[in-house]
Amino acid sequence: MVQERIITVFGSYEPRAGSAEYEQAYQVGYKLAKAGFVVANGGYAGTMEASAKGAKEAGGETIGVSCRAFARSKVNDYIDREIETDNLRQRLDKLIELGSGYAVLPGGTGTLSELAYAWEMINKGFSAGRLLVIMGGFWQPVVEVVERASPRSRGMVQKVSEASELAEIFQKVQ
Repeated sequence: MVQERIITVFGSYEPRAGSAEYEQAYQVGYKLAKAGFVVANGGYAGTMEASAKGAKEAGGETIGVSCRAFARSKVNDYIDREIETDNLRQRLDKLIELGSGYAVLPGGTGTLSELAYAWEMINKGFSAGRLLVIMGGFWQPVVEVVERASPRSRGMVQKVSEASELAEIFQKVQ
């Protein structure tokens, strides 16, 4: 059996269709799917919907990891496979487990926790060999502060500006 090449995309619930952030996430999903990756994300609206929509419109597959804590929300229409978890901790663990790499787009506290957790799993060797990539400069100040405080963590987070660069960097290590 061939193992799926899955990239987990983290980002905000907030972006709506027509916004620059939504378009960026759409392009991320589209380019990753065109490069042969399955796109996994949290399954709901915003960045999650946009990246899944891009992946589907590129002919790709998607996985949405939902959470019973958000029972009033349903996964977006672009999710092929839903994996339901009981709580946020299980949801994040599943998203980290699924990904052979992680793409982090702009977001709020939820995305910050996802970035930090993915980074720590790589730092401690639990996600060894997996690539963590931030899109654009949004998270760069956070990365710089952490790298100053913890020199061991330097170089573990890559930065790209364009969705096409993101797909290329993941292809190099997959």
